[in-house]
Amino acid sequence: MKHPNRHCLFLDLVDDEELIRQYEEYHLDVWPEVIQSLRDAGIREMEIYRAGDRLAMVIETDEGFSFEEKNEADKANPKVQEWEQLMWKFQKSLPVAGPGAKWVMGKNVFEL
Repeated sequence: MKHPNRHCLFLDLVDDEELIRQYEEYHLDVWPEVIQSLRDAGIREMEIYRAGDRLAMVIETDEGFSFEEKNEADKANPKVQEWEQLMWKFQKSLPVAGPGAKWVMGKNVFEL
């Protein structure tokens, strides 16, 4: 059964042990304004997994969730913009990402 409210996105980190350590440290205490922006957008659950320098983010959303609306709200939120700028120090786009894009939506190719 497909899960229309579950999304998996991918991103790479800069392949540097110290930067990866710092990235993980920031995610032990994500800024409350960032957490609130996720909740306000309709994100119920979020997990990020790492294998080497590759990240996979799994999110579960409310029925009315929209990536476009979340992006617009983020653009208008100075604290979220500050967080995103800080995270760019650690992140790099996947080759399949568009210009300036970070996380790339994964395609579900199997489900049990």
